[in-house]
Amino acid sequence: MSRVSNLWEIIDKLIQTAEGLIKADIVIRKGSLVNVNSGEIIEDVDVAIKDEWIALIGDASHCIGEKTKIIDAREKYITPGFIDAHVHIESSMLTVSEFARAVVPHGTTTVFADPHEIANVLGVNGVKLIIDEAKYTPLKVFITAPSCVPSSPTLETPGVIIGPKEVTQLLNLDGVIALGEMMDFPGVLQLREDVLDKIRAALKMGKHVEGHDAGLTGKDLIAYAAAGISSSHELTTKSDAINRLRLGMYAYLREGSAWLDVAETIKAITEEKLDHRHVCLVTDDREANSIYIEGHMDHVVRRAIEEGVDPIRAIQMATLNPAEHYGVDRYIGSVAPARKADILLLDNLTKVRVNTVLIDGKIVVEDKRMSINIPRYNYPRWATETVKVGRKITKEDFAIKVSQDTDTIEVNVIEAFPGSVLTKRNIYELPVENGEIKPEPLKSIYKLAVIERHHATGNIGLGFVKGFGFKIDALATTVAHDSHNLLVIGTNNEDMTLAVNKLIELGGGIITIKNHETISIIDLPIAGLMSNKPYEEVSNRLEHMYKLWKKLGCDWPSPFMTISLLALPVLPEIRLTDKGLVDVVEQKKISLFPA
Repeated sequence: MSRVSNLWEIIDKLIQTAEGLIKADIVIRKGSLVNVNSGEIIEDVDVAIKDEWIALIGDASHCIGEKTKIIDAREKYITPGFIDAHVHIESSMLTVSEFARAVVPHGTTTVFADPHEIANVLGVNGVKLIIDEAKYTPLKVFITAPSCVPSSPTLETPGVIIGPKEVTQLLNLDGVIALGEMMDFPGVLQLREDVLDKIRAALKMGKHVEGHDAGLTGKDLIAYAAAGISSSHELTTKSDAINRLRLGMYAYLREGSAWLDVAETIKAITEEKLDHRHVCLVTDDREANSIYIEGHMDHVVRRAIEEGVDPIRAIQMATLNPAEHYGVDRYIGSVAPARKADILLLDNLTKVRVNTVLIDGKIVVEDKRMSINIPRYNYPRWATETVKVGRKITKEDFAIKVSQDTDTIEVNVIEAFPGSVLTKRNIYELPVENGEIKPEPLKSIYKLAVIERHHATGNIGLGFVKGFGFKIDALATTVAHDSHNLLVIGTNNEDMTLAVNKLIELGGGIITIKNHETISIIDLPIAGLMSNKPYEEVSNRLEHMYKLWKKLGCDWPSPFMTISLLALPVLPEIRLTDKGLVDVVEQKKISLFPA
């Protein structure tokens, strides 16, 4: 990997290039510049590049020499590289290298990644793996230090616990720019010292604290913002966006694989006419197949435009705005002198069709295809041996017994909804056979279990979930945000047992069982979260799985994303962890049976 220069080392060269005293390495000629600084499109603009930096915008004819590479940008739009202000790379199920291969052709040149998924499994060392691998890709990866590992300390079992000491250690690492999403909002509001110490550590270093405040309103939301929380991505309504903007927070409008929030949240801009400069477009969680089929940040920008946002403003929300928020706008986020040459050429502005991508003054995508090779990163063995249940699971582990003599019983059931991170607690009457509560798959009510898989504690949480509608017998996964214990859904104990034991043997992944046979399997050996396979193969396997699920009755958008959140005890209203059923609003364990 070639050394990247600092701005102070090269200002003399940039001055001389702008004056034409030395010649540019690359000149982009005669494009329509989307100037996010001034909020206008300027026709027939050249961009002169020296080393990794932009030296000039305007007429660059005097900057061209014999060795200058000319890029013809006539009939194209010149924009800054897109920035994802909040993303979990692990949710793509790809390594950082393969993630870069996937997103860079879609115009994403910078991401602010919160690696709390791998942190929940491998701790600080897992975060360091992400940082190290990112060095070998052209993609700029800024890290936000995971703040809540686990997301709720008393209600779930993670692989490790990251306390204030570890957070401070992470905040001091190169490339760590902020404290990641503070999901433990109850801890903030309850003034828990361990939570506040993490926030204090970031603020003391002059670093932002990212937010996660699902469901907060009124004085609780104001108090949360008063803790120095700078942003929120858990916005699902227009009022969510309005309330946070009015509090001086950055509103992150999310369009992931399953969380399709832009249509509603963007109304704060299109309908209420609020200023857009504290609005950022983000993906949060986007799977490999969604990237392959729809795109990455280009897709989110396109969605904003489709919802009525002016294209210049939409591009500002994915370039200058996040750069300003994180305090790096002096270097990225716009096409201007003394900025890094992270530049896109678009064939079409409103449809956001990316043709060419430059990162650090190098052409990395040409005619929509990657023009460089990204080396494969080899993960250590300790990162691929993370499923530690300690024994073989039996069908008796999934039996939910009742003592009373009855044919039916009322049960608290988690109800999930398509395209939503939220759940509801509803009471359903389920059949009882030979003293065991049974699911009702014809009513889309399945048995749900979460098995602790980090320390072989033997913890197994049991419950029921309604939704999805698929006619399968079992599916199991080691991707279960955020502690990533082993989660299984099923119609019968036997197939749930089969699915879980196969996944334990595999070392992590997603498995689907129908008629006692495996019909789909995606191996995810790296922390039980990520594949070591190429991006295209992971995408194809995911697409195959979703087609099977759709054929078997589930037509939800990226339903696996919804499934993977069933164990996350910081998203309202009710979840299941390895410790049992959780009332998220009250932050306490509850009985499977209504009071």
